[in-house]
Amino acid sequence: MIKVTLKDGSVKEYNKGITVKEVAESISPGLARVALAAEINGEVKDLSYEINEDTNLNILTFDSEGGKEAYRHTSSHILAQAVKRLYPDAKLAIGPAIDNGFYYDFDVDKPFTVEDLEKIESEMKKIIKDDLKLERFTLSRDEAIKFMEEKGESYKVELINDLPEGATISFYKQGDFVDLCAGPHVESTGKVKAYKLLSVAGAYWRGSEKNKMLQRIYGTSFAKKSELDEYLHRLEEAKKRDHRKLGRELDLFDIYEEGPGFPFFLPKGMVLRNILEDYWRKEHKKNNYQEIKTPIILNEDLWHRSGHWDHYKENMYFTKIDEGDFAIKPMNCPGGMLAYKRKLHSYRDLPQRIAELGLVHRHELSGALHGLMRVRCFTQDDAHIFMTPDQVKDEVLGVINMIDSFYKVFGFKYHVELSTRPEDSMGSDEQWDLAINSLKDALDTKGMEYKVNEGDGAFYGPKIDFHLEDSIGRTWQCGTIQLDFQMPERFDLTYVGPDGERHRPVMIHRVVFGSIERFIAILTEHYAGAFPTWLSPVQVKILPLIDKHVEYALKVQKELEDKGIRVEVDARNEKIGYKIREARLEKVPYMLIIGDKELENNAVAVRSRKDGDIGAILVSEFIDKILKEVEGLM
Repeated sequence: MIKVTLKDGSVKEYNKGITVKEVAESISPGLARVALAAEINGEVKDLSYEINEDTNLNILTFDSEGGKEAYRHTSSHILAQAVKRLYPDAKLAIGPAIDNGFYYDFDVDKPFTVEDLEKIESEMKKIIKDDLKLERFTLSRDEAIKFMEEKGESYKVELINDLPEGATISFYKQGDFVDLCAGPHVESTGKVKAYKLLSVAGAYWRGSEKNKMLQRIYGTSFAKKSELDEYLHRLEEAKKRDHRKLGRELDLFDIYEEGPGFPFFLPKGMVLRNILEDYWRKEHKKNNYQEIKTPIILNEDLWHRSGHWDHYKENMYFTKIDEGDFAIKPMNCPGGMLAYKRKLHSYRDLPQRIAELGLVHRHELSGALHGLMRVRCFTQDDAHIFMTPDQVKDEVLGVINMIDSFYKVFGFKYHVELSTRPEDSMGSDEQWDLAINSLKDALDTKGMEYKVNEGDGAFYGPKIDFHLEDSIGRTWQCGTIQLDFQMPERFDLTYVGPDGERHRPVMIHRVVFGSIERFIAILTEHYAGAFPTWLSPVQVKILPLIDKHVEYALKVQKELEDKGIRVEVDARNEKIGYKIREARLEKVPYMLIIGDKELENNAVAVRSRKDGDIGAILVSEFIDKILKEVEGLM
């Protein structure tokens, strides 16, 4: 007999060799019906997995991350089987589950079309209706290579050759289709209830421009049609909110062929950007930060010292100056190190909070570029805090409080994740343990719930990431707090302690917006371009009915501008209905319509984007109203 400890802590005894599915059936027929996979001692396995020793078992449904992953991984295999039926010469690459869906990469003679996706969906429907069982089997390396070579699957052969010696090489069979795969999967194709193929895109094999461009089909799947419909509705809403489209329509920002990945900010976009940067400066001054500006280009030796050369070189741009090798900075931190090191510091000077709105450049593959979300140059709202070891917890808490106050201004909810040491890292185990425990201690003191991402930290230290939730439920990683014991060591940073000896400071890297450009993209989509009044590049549009009202409109414009209100006058010789429609498309918070009555009474007829037609009020009354609306946010 073996003991199985369930998620709720209860322990059940079973005969050795019982499958996970049989355990689920013994607990409840209902649970067995919705079970998709299981966590066995922390590892996700198929329901057919046999339990032969005492085990911690968590049965996974679609409500769990592991359940969703198995469900969507199976969906990707159904997609691949459908493609192979319709296009037998297609070669298979990889097909994982991803956030909110799945994809599969294929090598085909010509790109897939929208019509092709419809055909593939129909074939998937047949495969699901056939309810084909997914069966796992293993082969030796030589057998696996021969098996895939006979099928003409050269990409699979390459993957097998790259597996470490002694690795278990497993396959999954469903009907006439077999794929190299580690799993896990759901029991049969019939388990997949609601699915949709979303798009097709080019993707380089293994993400390298040196390799062949493959065709990547993206899809999603859900346990219920209602959930799929809700997700597709959110996708449609996201298309309407696409910041690239809105950026052009609202004349905020754009990216041109002459500079792929290098954004242009237009006059109205600069107003928005400057508001954010002014607010950032005001809050940092309030929190005792000092601002610096460091060069964009620094010599190669600096990047060797910082560790970027060994860990980040493939993402950097380089140039030669006076026969010397230089790099364009991908991060601001090495410049911050030099700024700290310029003079001797006492423990009484610490903590030192040094902030920088620093422009950085990173090489991104052209296929990865996406509006302002993924660019090749952007401004990080960096800060580097240098402190004594006993100040770490208070400084981390101070940054958490600051980030929280920023996000509340924009109405964002967020969740927090703690990322630990990655494989490619520098520093001792003791330093990493101390750093990770310091961040955990701060989060626990704050009483914050957080998820741990094992191995997802920066190469120089662990980090806390803040993931914002926007108005349609999408999440975006923005703020981050990274604790670093490595760079102070590499740059030989010191301070003089109470004992008169030199000591090594601890350092925090942190951003609030993350990237100014990306944060503006997120805000644009969050508000669907209808920015709150305090943030709107144009807060008021004055619309004179006819030419004789223009002079008064300009007078009102001057009164508003004198109070710091951002205003434009539409003095074109157009009908008022046309002007109103244009102002609506520009998503201006307030329209002030001026006719004879308004001119006589020193008034304006107010239309609000939010509240509709407010009616005629005195100019002074409107100024009071709008200033009150933005009060406390600027």
